[in-house]
Amino acid sequence: MSDELSPAIQRAAAQFDAKYADTDDPWRYRTSWYESRKRAMTLAALPRSRYGRAFEPGCANGELSAALATRCDHLLCADFAANAVAIASRRLAEFEHVEVQRMAVPQQWPGGSFDLIVISEFAYYLKKSQCRTLAQQTCASLDANDGAIVCCHWRHGAHDCCLDADSVDQLFSQAARANALHLATRVQDADFLLSVWTTHSAGVAEREPIYSATG
Repeated sequence: MSDELSPAIQRAAAQFDAKYADTDDPWRYRTSWYESRKRAMTLAALPRSRYGRAFEPGCANGELSAALATRCDHLLCADFAANAVAIASRRLAEFEHVEVQRMAVPQQWPGGSFDLIVISEFAYYLKKSQCRTLAQQTCASLDANDGAIVCCHWRHGAHDCCLDADSVDQLFSQAARANALHLATRVQDADFLLSVWTTHSAGVAEREPIYSATG
């Protein structure tokens, strides 16, 4: 990890690294029905069937990444925990178009724009100012022509969370509105909040009509 990162961030990364010491799936991404269901709902909420350049920070061990890889031409995955990066790299090795990097967002951020950015169940670990910066960076990095931001936040909290799901959602909603993004999908599940913001206002059916104009 870069020396420019604060000692607090380096300590946090070490704590997450420790979670992978005894298992490569500490949150049961592979075996939990909650995770499988949430993953399916997240993928179903994507407005397009395929994306050109996608970014997934906080990728953990790469289970959601593997599903996203089937929908993207290029996918950049990142995590600030070295063990997570190593595990995700092995998990995603079969996908030549997927890149895994060690990166601590929002302090570190990739260049260029993306037509899909997925923020899934990690933003609440950040302090409010950091989460606000993350939301702003996410919106600023979105492809202006046809981009989508997918945000998913666990609603039950944890002892090491700095924010709750509603607070994170509010910060992303504020940033999205400030960047003239449109809310395409909103799911208020008992366990998580799922929102999709897009650069265009047209829905899936409007962009790809179900019925012909002459029907």
